[in-house]
Parts: sequence; structure tokens; C-alpha cells
Amino acid sequence: MTIPDAAVDTAKEAGQEPANAHYDTRLPKLRWSRRVQIPVIAAAVYSVIRTLGPTLRYEVLGWQHAERVYAAKKQCIWSFWHRVIIPVAWWARNRGVVVMNTTAFDGQWTRKVIEWLGFGTAQGSSSRGGLRGLAVMARRLEEGLDCAFTIDGPRGPRYVAKPGPVMLARKTGCPILVFHIGVDRGKTFEKTWDHFLLPKPFARTVMLFAPPIYVPTDANADGMEAKQAEMQRELERVRDIAEEWFALGEEERAKYRVQFNS
Repeated sequence: MTIPDAAVDTAKEAGQEPANAHYDTRLPKLRWSRRVQIPVIAAAVYSVIRTLGPTLRYEVLGWQHAERVYAAKKQCIWSFWHRVIIPVAWWARNRGVVVMNTTAFDGQWTRKVIEWLGFGTAQGSSSRGGLRGLAVMARRLEEGLDCAFTIDGPRGPRYVAKPGPVMLARKTGCPILVFHIGVDRGKTFEKTWDHFLLPKPFARTVMLFAPPIYVPTDANADGMEAKQAEMQRELERVRDIAEEWFALGEEERAKYRVQFNS
């Protein structure tokens, strides 16, 4: 199995520390039986993504927002719901994007998968080492790498955005870009906390990006709360449109294409 690691290659070319290097390395103690599961689960999930991913067909709307951010010599802080992590992981592979990753058991096998797909990781979450993870992400943004949050992860509540991106945007001056992915054919696992979405092979997808959200570096508590609410609203807006996309008529989809591509 060939394991890509574009994040490390990108950093090496720039003479930087690899993107998946971090200093929050204090992993929880796990039983031997749990430790041996980590590479097995990681290999299985990676194999599913590598098999399914090439069959997916993406229509991306609103990407010009990211291009304008890059043209302004800044990086993006991506924010999306945990539900769509599979189609996101394939689309964004090999870009060196640094993802906040929990140090709990689930995070340990997840980390292997996302690094094999060419992402970097910053170890931390809302419940374990989050501030250390944010510090790593701030360094990576300065080094020219994007960062990303599965914003209601690692365990919910579903569709409730956590404040990490707003805190990071205030610290770095980089904007938040929220997006969602809808599919025409897929399986929703309703018993999972995130209503996990598994696209079916050869599914069509639509990926909707909202305009960037900038957080002033001198924002006070009220300003931070307002930006948090704005991020929540935009996440809900793009989710609702993307989830309904393939039930819409072609005329209505055409209107949204104009709206998102303007």
C-alpha cells in the first residue's frame, strides 16, 4: 500500500517542520486489545475511501472565495459538519490541510487515515488539549497551510458548531470558510451521533462554499459570540441547500449556481 503524505512533502520543500508534527503528544493509555485495533480499523477505512473516492463526481460552487483569500496571501480555516467527512476527505486529499484531531481512541485510527490521505494533524479537541491544538494550527497557517475543523466533532452534539475556528481566526487574521456536501445517492447512518453519510459508488455530489467570515483580531467577547453565531448560520444555510440539491428543479439549481459563483 502506497501511503501519500503531501503535507510532509510540502513542508520539507519550504524548509519547514512537517505539518503533522505537533507537541500535544500525550496519548491516553489504552489496553493492548484496543491498541492493536488502531491499525486494523485505519487500514479498513482508508481502503474504503480509496476505493469509493475515485468514483465520486464533484460539482464545486463558491470556490472563488478561497481563491480570493489565497490571492490576498492568506490561508483558509475550513469548517464543516462531521457528517460529510468521507466525501470531504477524498476531495481535499494531498493538499496538506491540517485537521484538528482528538487524542482519544477514535482519533488515533482517524489520524492514520487522514495522514495517509495527505492531511496534517494537530492533536486536540474540545475535550482534550484543544488550546494546544489551536496553537499548532496557528503555526501551520503562518507556514502557508490551510486548517480544517469537523466543527461538531468529535462526538457532537450534531450540528452545533464549536468555537475553535472563531478563536483561530481572531488569533491569525485568516478567514473561516464553511461548506457542505450533498449527494444524489448515499446511505445515512441515523443511529450514529452525526448521521454519518456514506456516498454510494459513482454518486454525484455538490459542494457549496459560503463567503469568508473574518474575525477582527481585537474582537471582544460580544464580537466573538456574534461571529460564532454567523458561522453557525452559514453552516446551516449551506447544509440545507446541499442536502436538498438533487431534489430541486434545474431552474432552481441554476439560480443557486449564479448565487454561489458570484
